[in-house]
Amino acid sequence: MATTSLREGGPALKSPYDFPDSPLSKAVRQPLLLGVFLDLQDRHISDHPTSNSWTFDYNADIVRRADELGFELAFSRTQWLPKGGYDGEASLDAFIALGAMAAVTKNILLISTIHVLYGPLHPLHIAKYGATLDHIAKGRWGINIVTGHRAIEHQMFGWNRIEHDKRYEMAGELFDVVNSLWAETENLTYEGKINQWKLENAWITPKPLFGRPILVNATGSPAGIDFAVKYSDLIFITSPGGANIESALETLPAHIATIRAAAATTGRTVKILINPVIVSRDTADETNAYLRAIVEGMTSEPQNRKFFKNYDSDAHAWRGRKDDTQKQGYNLGGNVEVIGTPGEVVEQLKALHEVGIDGVQMGFYDWKVDLEHFAIKILPLLKEAGLRVD
Repeated sequence: MATTSLREGGPALKSPYDFPDSPLSKAVRQPLLLGVFLDLQDRHISDHPTSNSWTFDYNADIVRRADELGFELAFSRTQWLPKGGYDGEASLDAFIALGAMAAVTKNILLISTIHVLYGPLHPLHIAKYGATLDHIAKGRWGINIVTGHRAIEHQMFGWNRIEHDKRYEMAGELFDVVNSLWAETENLTYEGKINQWKLENAWITPKPLFGRPILVNATGSPAGIDFAVKYSDLIFITSPGGANIESALETLPAHIATIRAAAATTGRTVKILINPVIVSRDTADETNAYLRAIVEGMTSEPQNRKFFKNYDSDAHAWRGRKDDTQKQGYNLGGNVEVIGTPGEVVEQLKALHEVGIDGVQMGFYDWKVDLEHFAIKILPLLKEAGLRVD
């Protein structure tokens, strides 16, 4: 990991954490960060009716509402799949969609997922696009760095899948260069050692407002953790015990401790996030009825479940979903399933925080309806519990 520009005698590399007034530094003052994990693709979990839509306008409304409520983060996946790979045929690109939301929001951080090795993208492209969105968003934009775990996705770009650990080596060199371009006061010349690109007298302007855009990485493997603690500000993890909240709370502490120990060796600040799906109504009976309606609507195996089974992946993070020794969830689409009355939801979020989770990127079955229920019934209780501060 480079701490100064790759140019001999170049400047030190800075992150948004080095600026007390950066949007990221302000956001992490919250005891528990709140975010939305958007559905920018036409996902189908159940036949139970929802208001959901993959469209930009629908998702922009969700992010605007989250912004009004004081949420810190908006985030979404991006996938590159052949025809029939999605639940429906519609799937917006998170890089473009989240960047565009900068124009319709004020405070929320906007994290664009980018498969940085596909193409491959040249570091000059990433640096220039990133600096531009950084200025449009006034320091609120960032990159979720994805290296690609499905063979079919690499093949769409004319490659065979790159070996798991080598992908992180390539991404490390890439972001040493991109971070150098964001920091540089002079032209940069560099030839990739494990990447096929090179730069000669490369330069980008304007520079990002707070050192560089926010960097995020979702990981679970040793190589991924090593990369994340060196390069990322926010680390997005998966429950090793699967989606069941009890199994998650049993298995997360050791996983989080491993990441914290790795981060300590770098001396960097990192925050750890997870994405629960929230299923809640006012009473236990109403919550159970809502959950039952969703589960009973799973009349056939959803397309996205078929996809995960049929397309080869070497991802480590989701292995807990196939571990029969752990309690498994209802396949509601979240990393962890948080189900209950408002008070019970707060207790589960508090428990996640107590085992080391710094923030939650939440999903909902019916986005507009369930987010509003969260706003009215659950958010005030989070404040009472000390998990949110004004």
